[in-house]
Amino acid sequence: MKKKQVNLSVSKGEKLPVSKGAGLTAKGRAKYNRETGSNLKPPAPNPKTEKDAARKKSFCARMSGMPGPMKDEKGRPTRKAASLKRWNCK
Repeated sequence: MKKKQVNLSVSKGEKLPVSKGAGLTAKGRAKYNRETGSNLKPPAPNPKTEKDAARKKSFCARMSGMPGPMKDEKGRPTRKAASLKRWNCK
């Protein structure tokens, strides 16, 4: 079963621009969860619990292995690079 595609935009405040670290805002997570029935949680760059530490480790491993450049053709960081930086992935 395929998940519903959700349109999120920076201008509506549903996701952060690359300059602010990329990723979804609370408003964007709420919209995505409402429309797909998911349960997205906020980033855990500085985990306070073991569950958050496991989420961070999993996210960093998954996202680091994604194909694609870390910088665009103009030398600016991509959304991938910004999200890895926001989660403090090494």
